[in-house]
Amino acid sequence: QVHLVESGGGLVQPGGSLRLSCVASENIFNFYSLGWYRQAPGKQRELVAHIINGGNTNYGDSVKGRFTLSTDSAKNTVYLQMNSLKPENTAVYYCHMSDSSRGGSWGQGIQVTVSS
Repeated sequence: QVHLVESGGGLVQPGGSLRLSCVASENIFNFYSLGWYRQAPGKQRELVAHIINGGNTNYGDSVKGRFTLSTDSAKNTVYLQMNSLKPENTAVYYCHMSDSSRGGSWGQGIQVTVSS
């Protein structure tokens, strides 16, 4: 089972930016799906962004144009750059990676709070 560790969360004012990082314990080329999800209090976990088989990146409708997913295979890391943050972006953000043999793995989650 891959071990995923997220970092970079915290408190930011509306309109600010944060960059989340997710470091995997093995080569991210092992995974066909790399992405980020989030869960706000009282809501279901939802897709923020993911990339499948190194192809196009898919974004949730509410973050398109503001959030960017990127990868650094040399560091086994997936990033989520979040710009123009809004209070409704407050949630616990989870890194997720899937491979065909082991299924999906989740990070422990990291809190992002957007508030003045």
